[in-house]
Amino acid sequence: MKKISILLTFLFLNIFSHNAFSQKKDALYEKLDLFGDILETINNEYFKQINEGEVIDGAINGMLQSLDPYSSYMSPKTFKNMNTETKGEFGGLGIEVTMEGGLVKVITPIDDTPADKAGIKSGDYIIKLDDKQVKGLTLDEAVNTMRGKSGTSITLTIRRINVSEPITVKIVREIIKTKSVISEVKENIGYLRLRSFNEKSGDELIDKIKEIKRNNTNIAGYILDLRNNPGGLLSQAIKISDAFLDSGEIVSTKGRDPRDIKIYNSKKGDETNGKPLIVLINQGSASASEIVAGALKDHKRAIVIGEKSFGKGSVQSIMPLSNGGGLRLTTAKYYLPSGETIEEIGVLPDIKVEQQKDNFKINDPINDNQLIYALKLLKVS
Repeated sequence: MKKISILLTFLFLNIFSHNAFSQKKDALYEKLDLFGDILETINNEYFKQINEGEVIDGAINGMLQSLDPYSSYMSPKTFKNMNTETKGEFGGLGIEVTMEGGLVKVITPIDDTPADKAGIKSGDYIIKLDDKQVKGLTLDEAVNTMRGKSGTSITLTIRRINVSEPITVKIVREIIKTKSVISEVKENIGYLRLRSFNEKSGDELIDKIKEIKRNNTNIAGYILDLRNNPGGLLSQAIKISDAFLDSGEIVSTKGRDPRDIKIYNSKKGDETNGKPLIVLINQGSASASEIVAGALKDHKRAIVIGEKSFGKGSVQSIMPLSNGGGLRLTTAKYYLPSGETIEEIGVLPDIKVEQQKDNFKINDPINDNQLIYALKLLKVS
């Protein structure tokens, strides 16, 4: 078992630069020896035989989750599924999650998916998957448990803020096909609902705007609905923001090195020709959604209506690993044109409109009070 400690030491020698490593060499050797001792003790004394590979995977995930909720190790299977998701089709419940306090926290359910239809809400904490406690699982393990063959079911036990008793929900898995953009014209208002930021989203949104303009000559304004949109690709957030701007900064990212600053600017050409614009957000609007809402708000290009967004202001880079898996690692934070970060703060709406408690449904002509408010405001203006 001491060989594992020696192997880990060798790996760390290759990860750290010589100078940085030499300064902390003794302390690091002690920690690696301790890891080897603990693993050896578990292997010899634990009440049943262990799978050393799984134990070490758990240690890797623990290391990453000690950094922040968004860094994680992806097994080869999970990494393959993630690549499928960004292409717009994947299997499961239709739910975007993160880890908080050892529990799975719902960022948002995706529209018209099993999770959405079952009433799962942004901010819910999943505490049990069937009869398995979530506490003690890694995010990768929890996600893999929720995935499964289409037509099979899983029972989620959730804790919801302001609800005293746990809620139990049985959900049947489906193949999730995400149509990232839907559009319609409501009287003379162009309505654009963006559900995700996959690799097709920017082109789809621009095509929908062109289609609305081509078929309607009296459009008074547009509504961009980012509610329950968990985000996705940074490149698409930039492209979609650019579709409504003529100039100016969209977002900047800053890494560990003070010189590692990237600034993304818009190009001339507002696809809506400067028509009035309202952006709808809620607690389920995260990541790329917040970049778009924040950029359009800072440039006073749009009025933002709804509720405070999720507050995810960091950039994750996906790094392939030699075993076919991947590493999702937070490598930078992003900043709005104002210079502000929204990490744990969120984008605040210009006009706060909380969703009504009873029968609320996004894009429902009767029960979507936030959309109704936005339509009235555009008609008045």
